[in-house]
Amino acid sequence: MIEPELSGIADEILVSIGQLIPEYAMPLEGSFGKAVYRGVGEALDQFLLLIRDPDADRRASRKVYAILGRGELRQGRSLDSLQSAYRIGARIAWRRIAAASLEAGLDGKTLSLLAESIFVYIDELSADSTEGYAEAQFKQQGARLRRERGLLTLMLRDPAPDLSEIEQAARKAAWQIPKNLAAVACHERDLAEVTRILPIGVISATVDGSGCIALPDPAGPGRARQIGRSLAGRTAVLGPSVAPNRLAESWQLARNGFEASEAGALPSGRLVTAEEHLVDLALFRSRDLIDRLREQTMAPIGGLTPKAHDRMAETALAYVENSGNAAEMARSLNIHPQTARYRIARLREFFGDDLDRPDRRLALELSLRTR
Repeated sequence: MIEPELSGIADEILVSIGQLIPEYAMPLEGSFGKAVYRGVGEALDQFLLLIRDPDADRRASRKVYAILGRGELRQGRSLDSLQSAYRIGARIAWRRIAAASLEAGLDGKTLSLLAESIFVYIDELSADSTEGYAEAQFKQQGARLRRERGLLTLMLRDPAPDLSEIEQAARKAAWQIPKNLAAVACHERDLAEVTRILPIGVISATVDGSGCIALPDPAGPGRARQIGRSLAGRTAVLGPSVAPNRLAESWQLARNGFEASEAGALPSGRLVTAEEHLVDLALFRSRDLIDRLREQTMAPIGGLTPKAHDRMAETALAYVENSGNAAEMARSLNIHPQTARYRIARLREFFGDDLDRPDRRLALELSLRTR
């Protein structure tokens, strides 16, 4: 009853798809066109087989519809057109099969079950294509990410790569090389989400356990505000703007800043610009030397109680910051000027002439700033 109709149904489906779906209006050629023709015929043959044997294995035929899904991605389309083609095919198949079934005298209950079977079957075909589309999309994105990571690794290389090398890798990654860019360091766990919400054109990778993002045109109009919003609530450090073949310099400063933020030497929980904290970063990178220097410079007050030690250290920092001016010290420490003068006298008891020697005052300030 149904089998004689299959050839006519297939022809009508193919013609209707070409007429009703603009994306399929052109001749279906190549491997994708062959897959469409095969898909229509396979769908009808498999449906007939399932009517005869509902337990029949259709795993082999599923590949055809997965191929159609992958083909849509390669053509740069969403699945909307293919899903529409499935719905058109289902309507035509049902109309032709229903007419043949009525002519054969089938009852209404049987027709109802037949209709339900057709549309359930079409849903299965659609799901197969969706799976094929998703698999192809995953592979495509994976290949793109690998090329982007390779490009980023190249730009971070030491010694710096030639610009021609970067241009070649950028072409493969379909990435437009900016005039300037900056590195952003963040938590590895934040990398994927941050990359997704940052402006188009950023590329990223995990580098030495930290998230590394190459940010094009960091000084562009509104860029700072946009980046700050994207990184709100996350610890991240922005390196200086550099040429593409000097990205390693920006990354080194950004990563140092991120380590400093993690250690509490720089603010955390937000985006920090490394170049605004160069002194702090210099002290942080020299922390082992500074610790040794602190032991030496703080030795005169080493015998005080913790409370008295902290008070003297606070006074000493105010002294060097205000060049020994008692009135300015009083304001910065929020104490009476007479109290400030008393504390200066006590400082001189401990540190003596070191307070007047520029080199010793500098050593004292470095030690106190990194307490």
